[in-house]
Amino acid sequence: MTSVITAEMRASRQSRRDGSKKSRQKGQGGLSALFLSPALIIIGVFTLIPMVLTFIISFHQWSMFTPITEMKWVGLENYATLFEDSNRIQAMGNTAIYVAASILITVPLGLLIAMLLYFPKLRGQSVVRVILFSTYVIPTIAIVIIWSNIYAPGYGPLSTMLQATGITPPGWLSDPSWALISLVIFNVWQMLGYYVILLVAGLTQIPGDLYEAAKIDGAGIVRQTWSLTIPMLRKTLVFVLLMTFINSIQVFDPIYLLTQGGPAGSTNMISYEIQRSAFSYGLAGESSALAVTLFMAIVVVGVVLGVVLKGRNK
Repeated sequence: MTSVITAEMRASRQSRRDGSKKSRQKGQGGLSALFLSPALIIIGVFTLIPMVLTFIISFHQWSMFTPITEMKWVGLENYATLFEDSNRIQAMGNTAIYVAASILITVPLGLLIAMLLYFPKLRGQSVVRVILFSTYVIPTIAIVIIWSNIYAPGYGPLSTMLQATGITPPGWLSDPSWALISLVIFNVWQMLGYYVILLVAGLTQIPGDLYEAAKIDGAGIVRQTWSLTIPMLRKTLVFVLLMTFINSIQVFDPIYLLTQGGPAGSTNMISYEIQRSAFSYGLAGESSALAVTLFMAIVVVGVVLGVVLKGRNK
């Protein structure tokens, strides 16, 4: 009988502890919500509400030169006409080439530089990292001023070096065949340092004992990179790949400041076409449909990369 009473008393005390713990958790949850509410309000006002409005406007015909109350419902018409405009089709093609070229150049080059900065224990590595990262934090307008002179025909450094070797320099930003390539080079130079820092941070998470074991087994640098570094760095590489995709597909400042989508539409991208359709032509509905399509493309790529990464980790 005594044992039964003792067990009941223990169960009662445990129940009171669980109830007290739950009440504390509820109190902490309410306190957390209170502290997070200003940030959530700001995110809602400046991010979620504009996104919802953009989605709603994409189903309407509306000129930005008229009040928003004059919007006219057109359903999916704006989406159906996206591929009927030659300028938008060209912008999508240019964007695809720009994104693919940026990824194919930036990710392997960033990995190579990160490994060169991390594995050889040399003096001055921190200084080199700071210099590389500075290209990312410097305002784009300042970088554009420098690169507009680098690409300048006749007196620019690139043209001068080619002329000195007897090669006729192309019109870097004025030739439709070279303008898009010139923007890719600009993008790689500007963003490379940011990705290198991310990859170096990922390399620091790989245990050094694994490399020692690989050396003992006779694995060379190439074998270590392919069988050890890249698999262990998979999460960081996927993140860098995703960030390269997002930053490249959303490119706007260099186009607006260097080429304005020209020459002959060779550097017109989706992001620039959205801005031009909305603010130059007043086609808010069509530009919103294009913006929603761009957003969905980013979401799809992000989901696919997440699924691939999750499948590899199983």
